[in-house]
This record gives sequence, C-alpha cells and structure tokens, in this order.
Amino acid sequence: MNQNKLFQRTRLRLALWYALVMALILSLCGFGVYKAVSHAHWITLDREIESIAGTLHDSIELKLKQPGSLEPVIQELLPNICMVGNRCIEKHSPAKGHTLSPINQGYYYVRFFDNSGRLFAIAGSYPEGLSPVFKKEFWQTLKDKDGKFYHQISFVLHTQDNRDWGYMQVGRSLEDFLDYLDAVKLILALGLPMAMVIVGVASWWLAGLAMQPIYQSYRQIQQFTADAAHELRTPLAATGATVESVLMIPQLDETEVRDVLQTIQRQNQRLITLVADLLLLTRLDRQPIPMRHDLCCLDEIISDLVEEFAAIAIASHVNLTSSIQIHQPLNIIGNSEQLYRLISNLIINAIQYTPQGGKITVVLDRSDYYAVIQVEDTGIGIPQNELTRIFDRFYRVSSDRSRSTGGSGLGLAIAQAIVQAHHGKLNVQSELGKGSTFTILLPFDATPFEGVRSIYQLKWLSRRPRKFQ
Repeated sequence: MNQNKLFQRTRLRLALWYALVMALILSLCGFGVYKAVSHAHWITLDREIESIAGTLHDSIELKLKQPGSLEPVIQELLPNICMVGNRCIEKHSPAKGHTLSPINQGYYYVRFFDNSGRLFAIAGSYPEGLSPVFKKEFWQTLKDKDGKFYHQISFVLHTQDNRDWGYMQVGRSLEDFLDYLDAVKLILALGLPMAMVIVGVASWWLAGLAMQPIYQSYRQIQQFTADAAHELRTPLAATGATVESVLMIPQLDETEVRDVLQTIQRQNQRLITLVADLLLLTRLDRQPIPMRHDLCCLDEIISDLVEEFAAIAIASHVNLTSSIQIHQPLNIIGNSEQLYRLISNLIINAIQYTPQGGKITVVLDRSDYYAVIQVEDTGIGIPQNELTRIFDRFYRVSSDRSRSTGGSGLGLAIAQAIVQAHHGKLNVQSELGKGSTFTILLPFDATPFEGVRSIYQLKWLSRRPRKFQ
C-alpha cells in the first residue's frame, strides 16, 4: 500500500480529516474545561468574599452608634484601619478570628463610605490605585491604575438604633486568581499541540488500518482482473490465429475444415467454461446461502461421482475408489448441484495432480455436528508455503502442468466458495511428494428455511423404526 500513490493520498487525506476533527473536538473540550474551571473558581471566590464580608458586616454593625463615625472598638477587628487623609502605615498583626484572618494577611481590603458616598476609612491591603468614587452595585470588578484587577462586594451599614451609617466595601485582589487561570490556559495551550501530534500519528496509523481491507480488496480485484484478462486472452488469441490462418488458405478440403472447427470449438468451450466459473463465483459472493435447498444424500453423490470419473481415472492410470464409513444414508440440507460441483472439482484436481499408478480415495464419514468428506490422493503434494494461497482465484501451484491439463485456476476457489455458502469448512493437509488430503465439513443444521428443515425431519422420522406397545 505504501507504494501505491492513490492509496497514499487517500490515507493522507483520511488521516488529515481524522486530525482536523479531533483538533476541533479537543479545542472545544479545552475551551469547555477552561470555562468550567474559571466559572467554578469565580463561584468559590464570590462565596469566600461574601462569607468574610458578611461576618465582618455583622460584627461591625453591632458596634456602630453615630452615622459616619467609627467606634474605637472597631480597631480590635481591624487593627490596621486608617482614616483617609492620614499617613497610613500598613501593618499586619495576628488575627483574633479565623474568618477575618485573610483581611489581616494582605489578601483583602475594606473601605468605608459615609452616607454621601465619601471614602473616609480603609483597612487591610491598601488598594491605592482604586477609584475613591462610590458605586452602589452589589458586586463590582475594578481595575487600578497599574492594571491590576479587584473584585468587591458592597453592604449598607446601620447604627444600633437602625439609622443609616454608611457603606462598607470588602474586596480582594484577583492577581492570584488570574495567575491560576493563566497557568490553566498555558497548560491547555501547550497540551493541545502535543495532543495533536499524538492524534496525528494515531490518525495516520488508524487510516492505515482502515485502508488495509480496502487495499486488499483492491489488490484482489486488480489481480483478478489481470488474471481473468490473461485467461480470456489465451483462447481468444488461439481462435483468432486459427481464423487468420484459415483465411490465408485459398481452398480447404473437408478434413481441414473439420480440424479448424474442432480447434475453434475447443477454445470456445474453454471460454464458456471460464465465463461460467466466473459467474458462479460472482453469484456465490453475492449470495452466500445456497439458492435452492434440497435434501442431499451425500453417499449417493459420492458414489455417482466416483462412477462418473472412473473412465477419466483409468485413462490417467490412477486408481479412484470411495470409502463410505457410515451404514445409514447421510443427508444434509443444501444445493445438490453445488455439492456435485464441490466434490467433482476436488476429484478432478486430484486426478490432474496424481502421477500414473497413484491412488485417490473419497471418504465419507460423520461427526457429531458435521458430515465429513475427504479426498485423499498420493499425488505430487503442495509446498507448505503455498497452502494458504491455493484457494485464491487463478492461482496455480504448478502453472505449466496446470495449463497442460487445461485448468483455469478457479476449481479450488469455487470449492471454497461453495463450502462457505453451505456454512462449512474446507481444510487441506499436504506433504510435498507424498500427496494431499482435502477435508470438507458440512454442518447438519445450516439451513435458514424452517420449511426445508421440517421436510428433512419428516423424512428422517419416516426412516426410524416404530415401537409398538
């Protein structure tokens, strides 16, 4: 496949499509992961700020007496609180409350506004670059003059006698949060190309796997077409040469005309046989189940075929016999014509490849689930490295000998197709120079039609001995 440019280009396009689709999927997944992580952290951040701000609000509001005036006791909660306009020194001291510890550790800031919206006190980490203008939005995301982002929440404060005191804003810097999101984006940005490299290699490999059966089918069709064209060319060329030679002769007597016609008839018969074999293989490939189902008696088929080929075996000086290992007629459901063709192909093949004085035995036996047919010969045998190819169409173990016997190389391919159409198995054992044994296993219950099965069961029951009480 690597040497075929058509399949190379197809494989490359298929791999690119795989990689493109996977890149789109991974990009969408990466974007979804980033959005999910960002949303989850925003929710966590909001809850954290709201929890700390709510605790601080409840603690401070209980101590407020005059609007716009901070009570000294508030310094216990916020030790580094500073009035706007004074020179504030940021200091950190151990927090008395676990909930307020982030404010005293530099993560958070607190800003106090009076009822008119004027900023007059700050605590925690001093965000000097933030705008002092008060906005009443509950949640706000702000940016200072240095480009740093802050997220804050606003609350209304009341005095002990429920008068409006002012406003309190609790917020925190988003620097660590944005750094975390930047790290997530960096991981995704670096991970996506690395994943695409892996996906690209995997896509190329998967495309090769996907193209392999297609390429094998293409090679089989290509080889089949070349072999079929070669087989058809030989008789056509012989017929054409015969006709041309006849046309060059001014006059022909009756004997010469008869010889010419016999030559053309032989080549025509060879063409007819070859085309019929090809049509049979095509039909079997298209419809794997036998087209017509009969109750086939295998011992009768074998006896008829041995008797039919006896004359050919005698002419080839080969001893052809049958060995029926069962005492009852062995019947299966199948196509009788195809079964005749199956066994006859194996017998003809054995006769052609068995030297003079050799022996061919057709054995019929049965197992628990199969009818067993064996065609044993003492012929030339088949090399072990070619056993897996003898069922390929137009394949010959010995081309010169096969051509001399007129074979087309389709006999074993047809036999294999017929066995597969009957849901059976065809095996071969061979030893070079000692002979070959072809074994056919045909199942007893391989029929898709219950009506045919019922007929078979009725005939079988009619042969059973009846018991009288």
